[in-house]
Amino acid sequence: MEQTSNSFRVAILVADGFEQVEMTCPRKVLNQNGATTHVISPNKDLVKGWNRVDWGHDHKVDVPLNMARPEYYDALILPGGVMSVDALRTNRIAIAFVRSFFNSGKAVAAICHGPQLLINADVAIGRKLTSFASIQLDLENAGAIWINKNVVVDNSLITSRNADDLPAFTSQILKEFNLKVQHI
Repeated sequence: MEQTSNSFRVAILVADGFEQVEMTCPRKVLNQNGATTHVISPNKDLVKGWNRVDWGHDHKVDVPLNMARPEYYDALILPGGVMSVDALRTNRIAIAFVRSFFNSGKAVAAICHGPQLLINADVAIGRKLTSFASIQLDLENAGAIWINKNVVVDNSLITSRNADDLPAFTSQILKEFNLKVQHI
């Protein structure tokens, strides 16, 4: 059944140093297609993006991580960015937040270094996925089946390699989240 406007709620989990375009592009596409998105972060007010080679913009935090409730959301997006993912993967609240989406069978979309969070959440074992090439061995050592494709779907998990794959990633997100496509 297609989701109605604003009835599908998506959490986007980031910390300082997230790859900016890997958050802003999916968020824009989701918002244009009727979803409600919330930036969730361990930060209280603002979270700083990374723009490929240097600091990007500050982005408003909609919900501080310690106040976010997974049961409120229908899906989760995990953008990449080495600094962001490193901070989140050692944060017990972030790991529990990610794990809860898998335990509930909800959709999760992760791009670039985002799949590293799946290792710490103990949900990578046996899953087919892709990621930034430098973390392939980490994911395989955690029991994942790594595939070098622009987008890989394994049940409710959608993964992509990097920002160059964003068109395929966002298209697949809309399909898997079962949102009526209005603009791409």
